[in-house]
Amino acid sequence: MKKAFLPFLAASGFLLATTESNAQIPRTPEAYESAKIEIDTSKKASYKIPRTIFGSFLEPIGNSTYGGLWADVLQNPSFEEGLWNAVNLKRILAEEPMLARSSELGLPLPWEPLDYEQQNRYAPRWNDAANSYRSLLVMGLPEEEVGVRQKVYLPVHRTLRYTGYLYAKLLRRPGKLSVSIRQRNRANVIFAESSITLQGEGWAPYQFHLELSAAKLSPLEASDFVVSVEGETRVLLDQTTLFPDDNVDGLDPDVVSMAKAMKSPIVRFGGNFTSAYHWRDAVGPPEKRTSMMNVAWGIPEYNTFGTDEFLRFCELIGARPQIALNLGTGTPDEAAAWVSYVNGHWGDKSGGLSWELGNELWAKFQVGYPTLQRIAGLTRAFSEAVRRVDPNAVLIGTGGDEDFYRDWNAAQLKNPSALNYLSTHFVVTTTEVQKKTPSPDFLALASFALPVGLETKLHEMYAQIQSTPEARDNVKIAFTEWLFWAQGANAVRYDNMGGAIDAAGFLNMLMRTADIVPLADMTGIISFGGIQKERSKVFGAPAYWAFRMYSNADATTPVETRVHVEKYNVEEGSARLPNIPEVPYLDVVAALNDSGDTLTLFCVNRHLSRDISTDISISGFHVSPDPSAQTLYAPSLYMKNDETNPEAIRPIETSVNMEGGKILVKFRHASVTVITLRKSR
Repeated sequence: MKKAFLPFLAASGFLLATTESNAQIPRTPEAYESAKIEIDTSKKASYKIPRTIFGSFLEPIGNSTYGGLWADVLQNPSFEEGLWNAVNLKRILAEEPMLARSSELGLPLPWEPLDYEQQNRYAPRWNDAANSYRSLLVMGLPEEEVGVRQKVYLPVHRTLRYTGYLYAKLLRRPGKLSVSIRQRNRANVIFAESSITLQGEGWAPYQFHLELSAAKLSPLEASDFVVSVEGETRVLLDQTTLFPDDNVDGLDPDVVSMAKAMKSPIVRFGGNFTSAYHWRDAVGPPEKRTSMMNVAWGIPEYNTFGTDEFLRFCELIGARPQIALNLGTGTPDEAAAWVSYVNGHWGDKSGGLSWELGNELWAKFQVGYPTLQRIAGLTRAFSEAVRRVDPNAVLIGTGGDEDFYRDWNAAQLKNPSALNYLSTHFVVTTTEVQKKTPSPDFLALASFALPVGLETKLHEMYAQIQSTPEARDNVKIAFTEWLFWAQGANAVRYDNMGGAIDAAGFLNMLMRTADIVPLADMTGIISFGGIQKERSKVFGAPAYWAFRMYSNADATTPVETRVHVEKYNVEEGSARLPNIPEVPYLDVVAALNDSGDTLTLFCVNRHLSRDISTDISISGFHVSPDPSAQTLYAPSLYMKNDETNPEAIRPIETSVNMEGGKILVKFRHASVTVITLRKSR
């Protein structure tokens, strides 16, 4: 993923879809009120739509793993320093100014004293730790309670029981600890409490259980997790965790459930963090894994979510792992050892998994990036090392993005036998356009056009591969990251309704190019366009629902589809693909299932203000009189789901009428619709 935070074509010898007429931006709205769709199911594509175009992507960024998929509600459980870079520290302190005072008292972020008025009763202790590098000394006071706390959001809408453990080393008796959940900033209001009596003089783990009473803490309400000492107890604290009792092997059950419902066949574990990630840091007993900074994003990497946890997540949701190897600070031997480890812990241990040889190595923001002159040799060295331990491994070489791929991909294609795929990414900022002072409508339409521009570029990219004789029959394209990004609330972006339209248009494009791009990973299964988690509440972004509408459909073989509808041209659009001609307002892909008894239409209405009434005629398929449809729509492109209204935008059942052998549908403006038709018996 980058640090910055696109006409239907002939395929397999025949035209899958066409559109008619031209339109410039803007046009008279009345011109878009009707369209005609002609489908011929006897004219089938020569390729199948593989499940692998519905792959997804997991990277430890934001709260995707910690604070997201990983169920532990605590941050910085090992009381370490230096886990956030300066940019993130500035953001954290702006959101929670009192943490600056906490830091002055010797407490690591985001831990706070139970009582700020007690002042200096804490000290870091280096080189005497149960985990990582540092522990925290807490010094009690006679007849006073001294402790540390952390602001947490508990999933009380789901469970009232919590279990954790902490490591402690007693320095001065009496050696009494209390672990509790309390009202935020009101230490005297205790919701649940557990007492611990410390034993011995060395480091030891202590488990505790907390159970809240119903109605004590409201959903989405912050509380304080507290560890406190009694009397003059002095104790070193380290590695403290708190898990909801309904966790699934350490994973959030709501996230697992929503991820499973996506039916994503593969999950990519990769991204910018890859180039400084060493897999051995995150295997073995979780309480012994070292906390450190995720260099790519300047956030903590506790390593409690590692290879085994990732494989378990894939197993739980029915996906195969696709892992990106470290070609930045890593070595071929380290990569081969990881492949061997994963093969020994996955499935029937036969190997043959997909491995990505680095991530965006063309970019200077990658740790240890190679140059253009070194990339081919580096790719070859890692490829050979991997295939020595797994000859059946599927290897994905780092390719360039659609707007700058030629020289880079030409270098990679010097050793095509090392590759099965060349990757490409498109993480685009939708507000970065060439046009000066663009209107919001212009930005939206330019964004919606990007999959059309990308489709052309992918065919150009594949033509370069085909021009290399040794690669012609062996190398295809893997679209291992795609995301529509923007800053600000009034822009089309991954987490609003506009982002859902982008996502659906992108999936339509992938279905049309699946013969040359049979593997793709949406960014991301958690955070961005997928599953969101805020204040312990799990919900889907609108793009999550669009993805799920597509991935759950029973559709494998595209058929000829002709769409007669107005089109528009984009000029001075995206800074990366500025000019995209002939963008159809109504984008439709039709596909049969394997048995030929179900026909699915994937429909995206890109028009911002006009519903489009459409006649659909179908030949070669006698439609049963019970069609069904789901539509994803919102009153505004910028509307989102959030923790207070988690399903404000989700698919709803819509009507499909049949009249005189035709199907009549009105597609709402700025919407995504999936129509399911069954063959009459």
